[in-house]
Amino acid sequence: MTEQNQDQLTQEMLEMGRQARAASRIVRNASDTKKSKALLAMAQLLEANKSQLQAENAKDIAAAEQNGLEPALVDRLKLSDQALSTMATGLRQIAAMPDPVGSIGPTTKRPNGLDVAQMRVPLGVIGIIYESRPNVTIDAAALCLKSGNATILRGGSEAFYSNQALGKIIQQGLAEAGLPEHAVQVVATTDRNAVGHLITMTEHVDVIVPRGGKGLIARLTADAKVPLIKHLDGNCHVYIDKDADVSKAHRIAVNAKTYRYGICGTMETLLVHHEIAPAVLPELAQTFQEMQVELRGCERTRALLSGVNPADESDWETEYLAPVLAIRIVNTLNEAMDHIEHYSSGHTESIVTENLTTARRFQREVDSSSVYINLPTCFADGFEYGLGAEIGISTNRLHARGPVGLEGLTTQKWVLTGDAQLRGQK
Repeated sequence: MTEQNQDQLTQEMLEMGRQARAASRIVRNASDTKKSKALLAMAQLLEANKSQLQAENAKDIAAAEQNGLEPALVDRLKLSDQALSTMATGLRQIAAMPDPVGSIGPTTKRPNGLDVAQMRVPLGVIGIIYESRPNVTIDAAALCLKSGNATILRGGSEAFYSNQALGKIIQQGLAEAGLPEHAVQVVATTDRNAVGHLITMTEHVDVIVPRGGKGLIARLTADAKVPLIKHLDGNCHVYIDKDADVSKAHRIAVNAKTYRYGICGTMETLLVHHEIAPAVLPELAQTFQEMQVELRGCERTRALLSGVNPADESDWETEYLAPVLAIRIVNTLNEAMDHIEHYSSGHTESIVTENLTTARRFQREVDSSSVYINLPTCFADGFEYGLGAEIGISTNRLHARGPVGLEGLTTQKWVLTGDAQLRGQK
């Protein structure tokens, strides 16, 4: 890109930032009625413009296939009838949810009569950087709007045409509700330098939410000046305990791996207690192999099963996002938790057991953003949690953790009410 074009990009990104900051002042004070009206209009527009959206999406799908993108990642790109229906449902669900902005927590009355409380307020302007999945465009816009924030969306180049088309739908919905169109802006270039500008515009952007692979997160962690709510990779585990119900374990493990290979909540490593391994693994392996899932196992797993490739250190560390599963047989609950502690990305883990004491200990001691009992890890999704949608699954320990919904996109300010009390006066 020429120096002149780079200067133009710099000015375009700064203008987006200025427009977002101006819009944020309006959106943070907008009524819930207006915000919900915009979301409902977007849902109707999605349904009314399905053919046009799918035509634009087809351009992205064709390019992805031509460029050799893996099937699981192509699947994430598709705006199928079901995907569009789910997006519209999510918009309506978010519209119906209570508005967090302005809500006041418990009030404490001080000895001098002061009432002290905290009020929920928007973060301001949120920049969201994401890869491949165009549904994020709708989910992120809806959550940011409902929580009173303006947002700048920078989707991956793989979904460029889809995201531009969805951006027009969003801005039309905002206009129908009388809200500024710059409350949601979609970056209209695939130039990666746009990301560099977005993550350093501290005057105009309050927080960045990255959704992508380790490479994206590493780059942003190194270069960003704007604070991040990080969504790291999903190296998720299911542990089948010695007290598991074999039938439940089979169903849960299969669903955890094969529901969709390309989502961050997919099980990538299966841990199995040695006492139950002979009862559960042979049938489970047969099912996976029939579904063309490649199995990679420890020595004990390979001694028990045929057709399993040897697993090495990298397999325990990998988020495959593909029909590949690592299997390890462990001796104890402690060994399973030690494995998770060492290799997990802190996203989502699950235990399958009928022993409530063991289950509660696993849930208490495993340090991930979501920890389940007798559930597949693919439930890691804001929609499934009743949040309407999510802006990402944060593996941070500060501000927000797990699926980030409306509350995670707000902060708090202190609000005090008095009656002319003076400091130093008793």
